[in-house]
Amino acid sequence: MAEILVYVDHVDGAVRKPTLELLTLARRLGEPVAVALGNGAADTAAVLGEHGAVRVLTAEAAEFGDYLVVPKVDALQAAYEAVSPAAVLVPSSAENKEIAARLAVRIGSGIITDAVDLEAGDEGPVATQAAFAASYTTRSRVSKGTPVITVKPNSAPVEAAPAAGAVEALAVSFGALATGTKVTGRTARESTGRPELTEAAIVVSGGRGVNGAENFGIIEALADSLGAAVGASRAAVDAGWYPHSNQVGQTGKSVSPQLYIAAGISGAIQHRAGMQTSKTIVAVNKDAEAPIFDLVDYGVVGDLFDVVPALTQEVQARKG
Repeated sequence: MAEILVYVDHVDGAVRKPTLELLTLARRLGEPVAVALGNGAADTAAVLGEHGAVRVLTAEAAEFGDYLVVPKVDALQAAYEAVSPAAVLVPSSAENKEIAARLAVRIGSGIITDAVDLEAGDEGPVATQAAFAASYTTRSRVSKGTPVITVKPNSAPVEAAPAAGAVEALAVSFGALATGTKVTGRTARESTGRPELTEAAIVVSGGRGVNGAENFGIIEALADSLGAAVGASRAAVDAGWYPHSNQVGQTGKSVSPQLYIAAGISGAIQHRAGMQTSKTIVAVNKDAEAPIFDLVDYGVVGDLFDVVPALTQEVQARKG
């Protein structure tokens, strides 16, 4: 059976959920071979093996943390040359899409980004994407070289499928460009205790209708009652009501949760581009003509200051 290279997104050995989702998709195409780089890479093997990785290639060189993406591209290219896979799968993020694009250029292959589903085809993997702000759904395949495909978080379930997970050291030779851009410092992001926005199963977002930073507390309260991440529209972020890191949209983050709740968001195309692939969409807006209602599964025409606290109260009551 063909082997499928899966790039592992982890933090000091703790594997992030999108990688486990990738392993589910990789098993549709062949036998997953995981590539884990950096500090704690070898510690990922147990979890990766539990979720279908037949082999785990690891490298823990300091270059992966001390410099930007090029050392990781060097390592992924080394893994590609060692395995000769039928496809390379990478979790979608800003950094990972750069890694995938650089790899595709090096190996002379086509690339598909932000896929939301994968299936085996007669001529290679077929990827489903949402195009033009998710107004269209496309099915594509790479016609040249080994497909390099990035996949959005929440595109597949995490399914246990025990495999060998045999750890193998990956020999990496770093090129001259690997040390061109050095990381000079890092500042830890303050933890909110909420899920990572792009990986969350539930997202609650507030927009212009929230009418001020002091009112985002009701959005956060609903999110916390649901165990959700908090998002914001561009209008809310530009007004300084919520951090840019929480912006959902074309110029912010792209999310695809099981449930997306939009409160006080009109539904401009910029915002829709970042959340329209959500599985279930709920909107609260007092304007019955707001564009957001064109794409929702459930809509509430009403004042968010009445609806959202009532919803939070009901959720808390049902949780007991």
